[in-house]
Amino acid sequence: MRLRFSSQLALLATLVVLAACGPPVPPPPAGELEKLLIDVFDPQPGERVLVMTDLPHAELHDYEGWTERREMASEWHSAFKGLESQLGITVHPLLTYPATGGHSGPLPEEGELDGQPVRFEQILADTNIVVGLTEYSATAPLIEYTQRFPNLRVASMPMVSRSMEETALSADYAEVARKSHILRDKLDQAEGARVEFSTGHEMYFDLRYRDAHADDGQLHADKEAARVINLPSGEAYIAPYEGELEGEPSRTEGTIPVMLGDELVLGRVEENRIVEVIGDGPEADEAREQLAMDEALRNVAELGLGCNDEAVVTGNVLEDEKVMGMHWAFGLSDHLGGTVGVDDFSDPGLVEHRDWVYPKSGAIEVASLVLEYEDGTSEEIITDGEYTIF
Repeated sequence: MRLRFSSQLALLATLVVLAACGPPVPPPPAGELEKLLIDVFDPQPGERVLVMTDLPHAELHDYEGWTERREMASEWHSAFKGLESQLGITVHPLLTYPATGGHSGPLPEEGELDGQPVRFEQILADTNIVVGLTEYSATAPLIEYTQRFPNLRVASMPMVSRSMEETALSADYAEVARKSHILRDKLDQAEGARVEFSTGHEMYFDLRYRDAHADDGQLHADKEAARVINLPSGEAYIAPYEGELEGEPSRTEGTIPVMLGDELVLGRVEENRIVEVIGDGPEADEAREQLAMDEALRNVAELGLGCNDEAVVTGNVLEDEKVMGMHWAFGLSDHLGGTVGVDDFSDPGLVEHRDWVYPKSGAIEVASLVLEYEDGTSEEIITDGEYTIF
């Protein structure tokens, strides 16, 4: 994932191997894309649809992947337009806006529809379905809009690539939903998760006082749960307890390993905060420097479990975190049910929610993930990088 600071690549990169480059992937047949839109959104007569994308500007230079993403936004907009008469929906013009330059940061007050300025609040108040194919994640601010506008539901697709239309976006989303609900229910019931990595390091995630969620690929009008999903979908996730209750510190602690290049870097965690970066090499030095930029980055923000059988590791966290297996994140957490929000960062430009992914056959695997329940029982749901429950 492209980052604002080159040195952040050390600390914030996901644990993946970049996929080999191949020939350009053509857009999917219109019928396949329209089927995906119907399966995921089930648009109802009278509903209004908005497709949005962000634009390069000033120091935010365009590149091939971003150009492709804007082309995809136009194709998805056209696919929705092709469903207007069949489904009785109305599709707004494509919304564009200047890129924010940071993931999960605030959206600008205005964008453009057909070259005319429009306030985000105005257009979102008049919309039921939003699809954001963006360079920089708009997930967190769009969650805030759904809380203000109860008829709004959103699919956020930061860093989406056309290749995903042949992998994770082609999944059987009924099966994705089934698995994500099973994992969500297990996380909901658990008081903690004990993880052992293939390096021998161990980590404990405190899951008390939190609700788990499923990113299930289902965004129908009658959905009662969270009305914001990522596409591609396929994970269950929970924000660990962050110790906000008086006299009740978080029990999240341990050591999390990450292989950056040829260097093993460790994060030591106490009471849900990364308190030390362990390592003698340049990657560890850069990691320490980046964490020192803002205390909110030290927050352990998420424990996630991917469950999309078609997802593949590409180096793009949007898809990587849906691969079968575990990931975790640090930084911003309030959009997942945690307590660390934008206001907890010293500078809006430093707001981050970043994932580390541990896929099967990756540089570091999850050797064991055991959920511990309130009644004293426990259940190992991952062994040697693979689920034991599917």
